[in-house]
Amino acid sequence: QVQLVESGGGLVQAGGSLRLSCAASGGTFSRLTMGWFRREAPGKEREFVAGINWSDIATYYTDSVRGRFTISRDNAKNTVYLQMNSVKPEDTAVYYCAAKVAPGVTFARNAYDYWGQGTQVTVSS
Repeated sequence: QVQLVESGGGLVQAGGSLRLSCAASGGTFSRLTMGWFRREAPGKEREFVAGINWSDIATYYTDSVRGRFTISRDNAKNTVYLQMNSVKPEDTAVYYCAAKVAPGVTFARNAYDYWGQGTQVTVSS
């Protein structure tokens, strides 16, 4: 069983930066495919933001964040990061870290096996 704990959320002004972290425990982190999702409002579905495969070679982004957000991982620290630059008010959401055992990044949230509790990011205009 893998446990995921996000941190780093908070309030930031538009145009600013924020770095989210997700610490994993209870599994072989280096073999997990990791992703970040976000939910903009209660009742809305979680949407894919970024993903990274286990080898840290391939990364994927949704169009709205490509060029502004960067996903990375440190397998020695069992941690995945989401660097958020040039944030916009529409980036306001609860951000979730997710992990999947099967290889390959996917946008499909149902493919992920483990989820964190989420961290709130609020971007003020």
